[in-house]
Amino acid sequence: MNTLKEILKEHWLYRKQIVKLAKSDIIKTYKGAALGWLWAIAKPAVTVAVFYFAFTVGLRSSKPVEGYPYFLWLIAGMMPWFYMRDTLIAGSDSIRRYKYLVTKIKYPVSTIPTFVNLSQFVINVGLCLIMGIIFIFYGKMPDIYWLQIPIYMFLMLLFFNSWALFAGMLSAMSRDFLNLVKAVVTALFWVSGIMYEVGSIQIDIIREIMLFNPITIIVNGFRDSLIYKEWIWENLGELRNFFIVYFVMIVLSLWAYKKLRKDIPDVL
Repeated sequence: MNTLKEILKEHWLYRKQIVKLAKSDIIKTYKGAALGWLWAIAKPAVTVAVFYFAFTVGLRSSKPVEGYPYFLWLIAGMMPWFYMRDTLIAGSDSIRRYKYLVTKIKYPVSTIPTFVNLSQFVINVGLCLIMGIIFIFYGKMPDIYWLQIPIYMFLMLLFFNSWALFAGMLSAMSRDFLNLVKAVVTALFWVSGIMYEVGSIQIDIIREIMLFNPITIIVNGFRDSLIYKEWIWENLGELRNFFIVYFVMIVLSLWAYKKLRKDIPDVL
């Protein structure tokens, strides 16, 4: 509990610096690129276009879902995935990337993953707004279920903030962990229900295990809000699973911070 209080205190005391550094991280990411901020949209757009072409034009295996074109079902899951994918990697690399804040400036280590995570989240907010415009373009107007999207985005932000602290600490001690995360990200895409409906899996034990995956739960939440028109309390089992895994992640991040924070300046 003392470690948690210390982290929360650091975040409160440095809240203004966290916001400023999050802005700086966004600028730093796209600085020097000819297209600038457009890359934040261009890269996800290309990915979605490739999958749309593969499944709609190439394989011709896509069918409307609940009266919605497959393309809308696809982007409803892809948009949150872009944030989760980028944060899995950027969060892991956050402390190494900003090691000068640790080695040259007396700056709280616990807040570094937070502002990196926040910068990725701001970009994803923009992508979700674009997603909403695409839905409207297809004639699918906003309804009351859309109000759940900010809730799922907030849960996503909370979980991956804990992940960023845990992974950032381990990666600061050993680059092998960062390389492991990069290697696993692609596998996570295919086992997290981004491209298919997890609820349709026939093997019960596999389906139940997958519904403990926070990525799957968040993607399902977006699609429940945009496609299936289900309320968050209609899937209390998934919500319970999310908070169980979130609690475990908090414990792991607190353990990593308490165990490694004193050694990180020397390692970096």
